[in-house]
Amino acid sequence: MSSASQLDQNGPATRDKLSNKDYEKELRRLHVELVNLQQWVVREGVKVCIVFEGRDAAGKGGAIKAITERVSPRVFRVVALPAPSEREKSQMFIQRYVPHFPAAGEVVIFDRSWYNRAGVERVMGFCSEDQAVRFMNDIPGVEKAMVDSGIILLKYWLEVSPDEQTRRIKARIEDGRKVWKLSPMDLESYRRWYDYSRARDDMFAATDSEWAPWSVAMSDDKKKARLNIIRDLLSRIPYEKVPPQEVRLPKRQKRGDYQDPEYPFKIIPEHF
Repeated sequence: MSSASQLDQNGPATRDKLSNKDYEKELRRLHVELVNLQQWVVREGVKVCIVFEGRDAAGKGGAIKAITERVSPRVFRVVALPAPSEREKSQMFIQRYVPHFPAAGEVVIFDRSWYNRAGVERVMGFCSEDQAVRFMNDIPGVEKAMVDSGIILLKYWLEVSPDEQTRRIKARIEDGRKVWKLSPMDLESYRRWYDYSRARDDMFAATDSEWAPWSVAMSDDKKKARLNIIRDLLSRIPYEKVPPQEVRLPKRQKRGDYQDPEYPFKIIPEHF
C-alpha cells in the first residue's frame, strides 16, 4: 500500500491512551522549552514561519493553542486570514500572505496558509485548475526565497482518519461550545473526502521540497499529536537556552499620603 493510501485508512493501530496527568506533565516540560526557544529567537533575531494545514477537524487549532498558550503573542503571532477581498483576489496570489512573514525575533504560525489554493480553492472550484497547477509549480521557488532570506520554514499536515473525523464533526453539531467551528464548507469537505485526498497527494508531490519539506502528524489522538508536533518543531530549530537574568523582587513603596478613595466602584456580582 502506498504511503498516500495509508493516510486515508482508519489510522495506525491504537496504542495506550495518554493519561491527563502524563499529558499535562509533558506539555509543561515542552512549554518551558518553547519559552527557551522564544528567548533565543528574540536574542538572536531569528525568523521562524510555521504552516499548519490538514483535514477539517484534524486538530490544527488545538495544536496551535498548545504551542502558544504559554508564550508571548508579540513573539508567537498566529495568522488566520479570512476569505480574500475583491481587491486581494486581483493581486498575485501569494501577495496577501507576504506582509505576515516573520521579521527578526518573531515566530509566525499560519492557521491555514497559501496552500488554500492547492486544497480548498482547487477542490471547491474557487480557482481554476490552471491556477492551482501554476501555484504548485511556483510555490517551491517562493519558499526557496523565504529560506534563502533566513526564515526557518516548517510545514505540518495534520491527518485524521475518516472515523475520527466523523466523530469530531458530530461533536461539533451536538455541542453548543463547538458549533461555531462548523461551517457548510466543513460539511462539503467531509462529503468530498477523496477529492481532498487527491488534492493533498498532488500538493505533496509538487511542494515537498528539500528546503521546505512537509511533515505529517497523525492526529486521531489529539493529545499525542500536540506533544509530537511540539517536540518535532523544537528539534528542527537549533535554539539554545538563554541564561536567565537574576530577578530580585523590589520592596513595595510605602503608603505615604495615599488615601483609599470613596468612589462607588461597580463591582460585579460574586456568584462563586
